[in-house]
Amino acid sequence: MSPAPPSDWNEEHQSEGPAVTLLEKLGYTFVPANVLEAERASLKDPVLTERLAHALKKLNPWLSPENVHKAVRAITSNPAASLIEASEKLHTTLTHGISLEQDVGAGKKSQTLQFIDFARPERNEFLVTRQYRVLGAKKEIRPDLVVFVNGIPLAVIECKSPTLGDKWRDEAIRQVLRYQEVGSEYKDLGASRLFETTQLIIATCGQAASYGTIWTPHRFWAEWKEPHPLTLDELGTKLGRKPSAQDVLLYGLLEPRNLLDLTRNFVVFEVERGKTLRKVCRYKQFIAVNRALERARTAKRPEERGGVIWHTQGSGKSLTMLWLALKLRTDPAFDNPTLVVVTDRTDLDKQITDTFLRCGYPNPERAGGVKELRELLENPTGMTVTTTIQKFQELTSATGKSKRAPRDEHPTLSTADNIFVLVDEAHRTQYSSLAGNMRKALPNACFLGFTGTPIDKEDRSTLHTFGPYIDQYTIEQAVQDGATVPIFYESRLPQLRILGTSLDKVFDHVFADRSKEEREAIKKKYATEDAIAGAPRRLEAISLDLLEHYTQFIQPNGFKAQVVAVSRDAAITYKDTLDTLNAPESAIIITVGHNEGARFQKHRTSKQEQARLIERFLDPKDKLSLLVVCDMLLTGFDAPVEQVMYLDSPLREHTLLQAIARVNRRADGKKYGLVVDYWGVSMALKEALALFSPSDVKGAMQPKTDELPRLQTRHQAALRFFQKVKDPGDLDACVAVLEPEDVRADFDRAFRAFSESLDMLLPDPRALPYVDDARWLGKIRSAAKARFHDERLDIGDCGAKVRKLIEEAVIADGIQLLVKEVSLFGSEFDEKVAALKTPEARASEMEHALRHEIHVKLEENPAFYTSLRERLEQLIEDRKSQRIDDARQLELLQGLVNDARNEIGMAQKAGLNELAFAIYGVLNEGAIPQAGEPEPVYNEARKDLASLIQEALEPGTAIIDWATKEDVQREMRQRIKKQLRAARFGDAEEVEAATARIMDLARARRGR
Repeated sequence: MSPAPPSDWNEEHQSEGPAVTLLEKLGYTFVPANVLEAERASLKDPVLTERLAHALKKLNPWLSPENVHKAVRAITSNPAASLIEASEKLHTTLTHGISLEQDVGAGKKSQTLQFIDFARPERNEFLVTRQYRVLGAKKEIRPDLVVFVNGIPLAVIECKSPTLGDKWRDEAIRQVLRYQEVGSEYKDLGASRLFETTQLIIATCGQAASYGTIWTPHRFWAEWKEPHPLTLDELGTKLGRKPSAQDVLLYGLLEPRNLLDLTRNFVVFEVERGKTLRKVCRYKQFIAVNRALERARTAKRPEERGGVIWHTQGSGKSLTMLWLALKLRTDPAFDNPTLVVVTDRTDLDKQITDTFLRCGYPNPERAGGVKELRELLENPTGMTVTTTIQKFQELTSATGKSKRAPRDEHPTLSTADNIFVLVDEAHRTQYSSLAGNMRKALPNACFLGFTGTPIDKEDRSTLHTFGPYIDQYTIEQAVQDGATVPIFYESRLPQLRILGTSLDKVFDHVFADRSKEEREAIKKKYATEDAIAGAPRRLEAISLDLLEHYTQFIQPNGFKAQVVAVSRDAAITYKDTLDTLNAPESAIIITVGHNEGARFQKHRTSKQEQARLIERFLDPKDKLSLLVVCDMLLTGFDAPVEQVMYLDSPLREHTLLQAIARVNRRADGKKYGLVVDYWGVSMALKEALALFSPSDVKGAMQPKTDELPRLQTRHQAALRFFQKVKDPGDLDACVAVLEPEDVRADFDRAFRAFSESLDMLLPDPRALPYVDDARWLGKIRSAAKARFHDERLDIGDCGAKVRKLIEEAVIADGIQLLVKEVSLFGSEFDEKVAALKTPEARASEMEHALRHEIHVKLEENPAFYTSLRERLEQLIEDRKSQRIDDARQLELLQGLVNDARNEIGMAQKAGLNELAFAIYGVLNEGAIPQAGEPEPVYNEARKDLASLIQEALEPGTAIIDWATKEDVQREMRQRIKKQLRAARFGDAEEVEAATARIMDLARARRGR
């Protein structure tokens, strides 16, 4: 057994204390929670109202006392249907202020009140406290650290010990989700009011740290890796030591200027499929935006203000553009600027406009045509215009009606220098006459280029046109940060590949059933690359293969696919063939003109119909599984549910990088994206990517075959835990290996990694040798979850294919009961104990079942369950010290089980109901008779008092939702105190403490 860690290796010394020390260095004042509690009227209100009122008067010296009260209420009394709704309302209030009328001389004047001085951070009060108590409907929460600005909680920090290993993060996130009451399992177990003004939620363990915001799902929690505006070395100098990941995150997020900047400029509320999501920026978005503004403010010459932001596909480029737009509009240095957001395709123009609108951006104007764009830009002060580059074209002269009619020279529309042009996919269209027209129209504008793909080694014109890089975020960085998932590729049906294969061989394979003369005639007329690629027999063979691949590899995990054809005609053939083969539901999205033939007209869809198909495809629950395309939806299409792209088209360079990025978006359970190559693109991948710098495209696509050696390594890592088990078939012995919590955590990480690699390869025959071990390890993991009541070992986090293997193995072996978590009070518990083969296993089952029940029910009867816990710990200690043998241990454990089941019986024997029995334990300072004592002795006076208090509580607990009603609880506390004083229970402090404990009991037992 490994030695116990030193006593100071806990969250307080390793995480919480260092966090406070760092924040104090950044200018925060530490105030103990008990001092703040003395300032608060109620633990239910998390806002420090006295401090807020003081700050309001300082920042708004014109405020009357009445308006101070109104302003405080604007923060503390904000009725909303949900936490997200309250959060959105209060974010607007905090960042924009509120308008208040006030008497000025003989009349009234309306003025805007500010809660925070965002421009001058030093005018605000920055405060941090530890163990800050907030009372929810039924439970009290106590986050480790809370950060306040002007008395308003803006950040909540949950600290864990680094000795927990990788599980520290899961535990911290699960805890803050409970605090927010996210999910039905946490209903009434938190205090969501604390989070109504909270901008950032941080989980940390001293050596590592992550952050999110309210309602952030587990997969979207992120690290903050750069302490902008400092470098790591500069932060180290400031701290006098090497910065930890916790230091970097806390500095990056909570340095006063950064915290106010994030709050004001880097939060959006975006509506996705009817659900509002709160989003906060990642570190690269924050840095890119601030570097862009810094360059625009400090450039020595106007033409040096611009530059290029390259952030890889899928890493949130549209939101970066949005945040840059928001911050440009609020920066007084730019004097209410005009913003022009330019794309090169109509669908991207609509996508960016929709993103801006969904996030509540104020009134972006989408130019409908060339003429409308010119009208918008002729007097554009303070506007935001979205357009395509094509609208910067010349208009034909008034007399010209033919295609060759002379065109007017593009006019200069505005010479203002506070126009900012944000160009999306800047590498694609910025060197044509259209781009020249745009610069002629806006000669003094600042041009900022955004791209999701790296710039060619040979193409320096993008940097020449826009200026040097402002910020770069490579494919590899995004994967390491978890912003995107890695992309793998595999080549299939080599005999049908077009690229890298002799066309003659493919032709002979496709037309093998024809005579030599027929083949020669066909070859003479049709033997072009596209014609052979679109041959129905070839596409039918590929359709059969991709259908088998999709149903075996992708569909079981609930993900979807895109099929990319070389031409519209081939796309139609794919669609028709998939329908003939009774494939999962598919749809085709291609452009079809009015005058094209019946074959095309059959698949013609309107923009509205295409939007509906895309909406269905994006919905994981919708049965539409396959999208067949030619060149649509290969760029700017954000589909997290898409895991695989079946590629049968000669994509190259930027187009290839953009297309494959369709599968790199994150989703629940999605560990990777996959490109299945039928064209042969992957054979020429090195040549395709040679255009770019190696570091820029590192990790763009990895061969799926690379996963096999990783599977082998991970397989061995998972097996090593059981090397010393003599009989691998002895489930009890295997589970016993995982009894130490640290060993269990290490095994869980190893198993997850093994499961991930196996799920990726299955049902590939190369993965089959590992299946039996996956079943065996999965059974052990499931049994350990039930034995130790460890929810982290749930196989629900495994891929569907591996999960099915384990579930089938459990059924086949007839061990369902052994891997089932049964209650100590259920009829199956005794059956499960009896089914275990060894005394050690039976003792372990009883011990952990008791521990679980004690943990769950401790709040309902602290005296009874504390006594039970102490007896259990003594029993375990006696066994370790060999004061008792196995047989006696089992006997005593069975006695504890019986006692745990007999709480009601003990209460009845004492002549009390369950609540009164629990109250008696509080009144008698935890001393209660032990179950099984022949003549239990009770303090009769305390018994009578417990009954009286229980009766005094009845009127309150009979009221529906009494635990949420402060007036009802106040009345209940008064009744308890009245009985305690009448019985001369103790002094005022003892009465107050006993009342609080009894109210906690009542909430635990009857507050649900």
